[in-house]
Amino acid sequence: MNAPIRQSQADILNRLYDMKQKQLAQALQQGNSLRCQVLEAEAEAISAALKMFQ
Repeated sequence: MNAPIRQSQADILNRLYDMKQKQLAQALQQGNSLRCQVLEAEAEAISAALKMFQ
C-alpha cells in the first residue's frame, strides 16, 4: 500500500479513536456500564488497527 493511502487510513483511525474516547467519557459520566464496556472494546480494536500502521 502506498504511503499517502496508509497515512489517510491512519488519520481516519485516529479521528475514530478520539471520537470513541469522547463517547466513553460521556458513558462514564452517565454511569452506563454496558455502554462503557462496548466503547472500550471498540477503542481497543481501533487502537490495535492503528498499531499496524506504526
